[in-house]
Amino acid sequence: MGDLWASCVFFLACCSGFCFGSPNRCDEVRKVFQLRQIGPNQLLPLSPRPGSDLQVCMSKNLTCCTKKMEEKYQLAARRDIQNLLQTSSSGLKFLISRNVAAFHDTFEVLIRQAENHTNAVLQESYGDMAVQAVGPVRELFTDISLFLLGSELNVDDLVQRFFDALFPLVYNHLINPGLSDISPGYAECVRSSSRDVRPFGGVPSLLADQIARSGVSGKLLLQALHLGIEVINTTDHLQLSRECRRALLKMHYCPHCQGLTQSKPCMGYCLNVMRGCLASMAEIDNHWREFVRSLEGLSARMQGPQDLEQVLLGVHTLLHDAVGHAQKNGPRLSAQVHKLCGPPSRRPAQSASIQRSSSRASIPLKALVRASGDSLAIRRRDFLNSLRLYRTFYGGLADQLCVSELASGDGLSCWNGTDIVKSYTLRVVGNGIKAQSANPEVKVKGADPVINQIIDKLKHVNQLLQGKSIPKLGSLDKIETGSGDTEGRYSGDCDDEDGCGGSGGGEVKRKVSRVSKLSPDVTGDHKHHHHHHYPPADDSEVEGRSRSLGLAGAIWVLILPCFHMLLAL
Repeated sequence: MGDLWASCVFFLACCSGFCFGSPNRCDEVRKVFQLRQIGPNQLLPLSPRPGSDLQVCMSKNLTCCTKKMEEKYQLAARRDIQNLLQTSSSGLKFLISRNVAAFHDTFEVLIRQAENHTNAVLQESYGDMAVQAVGPVRELFTDISLFLLGSELNVDDLVQRFFDALFPLVYNHLINPGLSDISPGYAECVRSSSRDVRPFGGVPSLLADQIARSGVSGKLLLQALHLGIEVINTTDHLQLSRECRRALLKMHYCPHCQGLTQSKPCMGYCLNVMRGCLASMAEIDNHWREFVRSLEGLSARMQGPQDLEQVLLGVHTLLHDAVGHAQKNGPRLSAQVHKLCGPPSRRPAQSASIQRSSSRASIPLKALVRASGDSLAIRRRDFLNSLRLYRTFYGGLADQLCVSELASGDGLSCWNGTDIVKSYTLRVVGNGIKAQSANPEVKVKGADPVINQIIDKLKHVNQLLQGKSIPKLGSLDKIETGSGDTEGRYSGDCDDEDGCGGSGGGEVKRKVSRVSKLSPDVTGDHKHHHHHHYPPADDSEVEGRSRSLGLAGAIWVLILPCFHMLLAL
């Protein structure tokens, strides 16, 4: 009995030194919990405790987690992933948004250049008539600008309206000139007769066709890029399923419950979790690749009659042809106007002279300045060269996040969802919905309806970019913004772990984000996200922490018989 008593005393002394001489492993958990602002420190236990009430981070060993901590950890894991998604896409989003704004600016500059050039050439050729044509020319190019930037204007109507306004000027100065200008009433009659006498031949139809062809291509390019931003905004705010949220918690923060605050998941384990969580997003991959190819195809077709820059800067040539056609047919036109409107009615000579003098002073005679670096063709080429680097963005996103941000490096001990190991031994599945049927970490029920909506939009815009007609789906404007008003139910149901405030229904509804056509979000959300990176612990430290909690529990089991023996003595 004396030997047994001595052994118990020695054993208790050793245990006392182990338990109280080494630092409490929950202290490190508390520090990280506070540093990452996961929740109030009052949620943490003072010392390791049994974890029988935990739902995800269950362990046979004692734990530094409580149920409330587990809920906070799950919210933190979801927030971390969404921040990573937004950070990963920020470069792509900025590239598209910046170029949408740049294309808008280039269109505006090009419109003003073409207007000034047209006025200058008309002034050089026709003098006083060009002075009075400044107003109609400005209206023509303003309408073209509105058409390019999204207004539903009829190109035939806006072009014909310009030539209607031009005909009284041509008649007054070149076909039937007099000592003074024709009266406003007579000018209105001449204008009204334009569509009957067709003074400019086929030039109005030719100009309208060129503007429509080149303008529709430019307009489609802008609207397609806005849809690209909408795709990114949708995937940036992807709703994660309940299974995914639990898997992220298990991968990111369950190690903390065992004191392993600096451990990282094994590569294979991380790939399974992220490929499961982003399975719906991976379905965008083929359609996004086609989107990039279709934009390249559209850009290649924007040449010759579809080159907006060439068409707009060549308007003056067609106007010269139109006026020449009217002059050539002057006698016929004069007779037709006389028949419809009667003999010319003219203003007093003095008022005409005063008006011409006033108008001549206001004409803009700016020379054409073309900055080759700002041309549409060069800007499109540079943009597509950059966009091509992102053509595989959605297909490789899960892998990219694991390799660059989340997973442990090769040869290092890592977290496999249960313990610290040398390597992950379960099967690693591929990307996409179908591949997830064999995923050992995340159960994927099906595609997210919101992702399906955005895929449908990509399919449609790809067909439009390729020049295919889809009458039953309506215009691109309807595809771009219309279905964004449709509420879609998420595959991820809401529960108490989300902090949804006991909504009870378990359903969350969201609208696909809509992008303003004229105010693209250039900065994105990534500037407001902060990430903390912690250096990985070496193998001995990580394994030591894992063993310490388990050993502490085992020691108490051994101590209890000794206490019983002491009481019996």
